[in-house]
Amino acid sequence: MHEYDSIQEPYVGMIFESEEAAKIFYDNYARQRGFFTRVLSSHKSELDGLLISRGLGCRGYFDNQTEVQLQKQEKQRESCSAMIHLRRDKTGRWVIKKFVSDHNHPLVLQLEESCRRLDEEKDKKIQELTAELRVKKRLSASYREQLVAFMKEVEDHNYHISMKVQATLDNLKKLDAKAYELLHGR
Repeated sequence: MHEYDSIQEPYVGMIFESEEAAKIFYDNYARQRGFFTRVLSSHKSELDGLLISRGLGCRGYFDNQTEVQLQKQEKQRESCSAMIHLRRDKTGRWVIKKFVSDHNHPLVLQLEESCRRLDEEKDKKIQELTAELRVKKRLSASYREQLVAFMKEVEDHNYHISMKVQATLDNLKKLDAKAYELLHGR
């Protein structure tokens, strides 16, 4: 129903094909505005047990804060009225029935920048690990070649020893046969 790439502000009457789509939309909207979301309420039908309404609201924001600041934050979070209330209609679609945009705490407006930096750091780490993996694969291939060459030498050595043992056995049989002839006078 909506183009979720460019996040618009929610409004009463806004329709979504599923509760999950509405949640994704509100999470993206929150991220763009600089706050995090949480589930405020859920109500299921007494008839079939299906979810019929859901409240999503502001979880506040978390930064490097002291214990006292976090306790104050918790009180603010409980009283922050920013939220949407969704209700499933008869067709199964989800409709925003209530929207409150006001927050009682500062928003993390630099969140996108932080996410971008985090993505860049992740990309850099992935590149480093990929390069390290390539080196390990080359090293592994080198070890494999050396192991195969060593195994070939062991096989060749075993073959030559087997041939010498067989030749020795053949010679012993011949000697044994000659000794038998000499002893039994044939």
